[in-house]
Amino acid sequence: MPYRLCKTFEVENAHMLAKHPEKCRFPHGHTRRIEVVIRGDTLDRNDMLCDFKAIRLLAEEFLKSYDHAICVSSLDPLLPALRETRPDRLKVYEEQDPTTEVMAQEMFTYVAARLARTRRVTSPQTGAVYEIPPGLVLERLRLWETSSTWAEFYVPA
Repeated sequence: MPYRLCKTFEVENAHMLAKHPEKCRFPHGHTRRIEVVIRGDTLDRNDMLCDFKAIRLLAEEFLKSYDHAICVSSLDPLLPALRETRPDRLKVYEEQDPTTEVMAQEMFTYVAARLARTRRVTSPQTGAVYEIPPGLVLERLRLWETSSTWAEFYVPA
């Protein structure tokens, strides 16, 4: 597939890794950059693989659910206290630590499924309709934890 595009998102996010032997088992935050890379064979009638805004509308709501949220394992001993204080900004991972790798896979799975089944998205601000051409593939999703560390999930071609 000769064309690729990348749409980047940014969220502020916290997590705690119950299995970690040191400081990462405590709540801590990151400014996370999320890179969504899509590929395809042909350009649409607008000479684009897909409009960047269409990709934003496709993925943004789900990815924003991570913004100012704390991700935690269902096995974490602090989970009951977190459920009492901030249940609205809590993302619980069943029997898994919310590592950057695990989060990248979850994000990839959501965006890939949405890309496969969605043919158009509508801007809530303007009502403009954006087409999502058939045959696009989510090549990879890269989730940056810091400016020097990232994890990536992809399905080999």
